[in-house]
Amino acid sequence: MIDRKWIGHELDATEFTIERGRLRFFAKAIGDTDPVSTDLSAARDAGHADLPAPPTFLFSAELDSSVTFSMLTMLGVDIAKILHGEQSFRYFKDVVAGDTVTVRSHIADIYDKKGGALEFVVKQSEVVNQHAEKVAEMRAVIVVRN
Repeated sequence: MIDRKWIGHELDATEFTIERGRLRFFAKAIGDTDPVSTDLSAARDAGHADLPAPPTFLFSAELDSSVTFSMLTMLGVDIAKILHGEQSFRYFKDVVAGDTVTVRSHIADIYDKKGGALEFVVKQSEVVNQHAEKVAEMRAVIVVRN
């Protein structure tokens, strides 16, 4: 069983700059064919300051930082036993190419079901831009099969 003492634990902050090339690659990977996602002129014509980040982009960018994998190691969780349970986003401002964002996450909850056969780790994150403006909140639920 994952020790409940980790509830409330703050994870290392992650900072990264949103790059146009990465946004274009991500759009292609998810099958987004809207020119607003890949063409700077189309994005600006649509009212964006630059190429906009798709809704799930921040989640994938945070994965690159290994914060989630470090958290699982800290909790003693075998990565071979995890499932992606849930992901949600709440946006407050556009995130566009050129922005530098900081993601601060904490373990919001740990609970189990089915007599401990399944454990759930809830990670909540806040994302701020280079102007210290909150641009998004993210919530992830990781399921551990015991």
